[in-house]
Amino acid sequence: MSRVRCHRCLRPQSHCLCADIPSCSHQHPVIILQHPSEQQHAKGTAHLACLALDNAKIIVGETATDFAELKQQVELNPDQFLLIYPSETSQAIEHKMNSSNIRPPVTDSTTILLLDGTWRKAKKLWHLNPWLQQLAQFHFDHAPKGQYKIRKTSVDSGLSTIEAIGYALNQLEMFDPTPLVEVLHVLANQQLSAMPAAVKKRY
Repeated sequence: MSRVRCHRCLRPQSHCLCADIPSCSHQHPVIILQHPSEQQHAKGTAHLACLALDNAKIIVGETATDFAELKQQVELNPDQFLLIYPSETSQAIEHKMNSSNIRPPVTDSTTILLLDGTWRKAKKLWHLNPWLQQLAQFHFDHAPKGQYKIRKTSVDSGLSTIEAIGYALNQLEMFDPTPLVEVLHVLANQQLSAMPAAVKKRY
């Protein structure tokens, strides 16, 4: 029998996070392209980020057909979007606001796109959706060390989705990511407390 879950945060009711989820305002819209395998992952942070941010949403899919509406918007106006993804041609987001040579320029309405999934699944989204490659792509040169230790990643200095969003917004509009990191800590502590002692020692 499955556990009863909170309809909002989707956590088991005994571990509801709603009281800890902040309410954060920001200028730049955020859209998360989420691989379907991530949708029900207990350690995922994308849904948590969307609850905390007042202008963020998730689109679940894998192919261009799944993202058809967004793809159309991107193709009509690619300069209104930027993608957080460390491609071969990506630029350091830390340089974005300090150089007049980086295009396209960022406005308050520029939408931030992120790929949500394991590193392997994120790469799959990237390769299955070549329409994303017309966008300006950005990576992080000086991001803080990831705090979400209970989820393994094959990428050095990898960040959870909620941390990546917080850092990107911080670089583009001086957004304070502290509330996002704090709710991430609550989630991590919940996950750790539910682990058997032998498993917990691995983290």
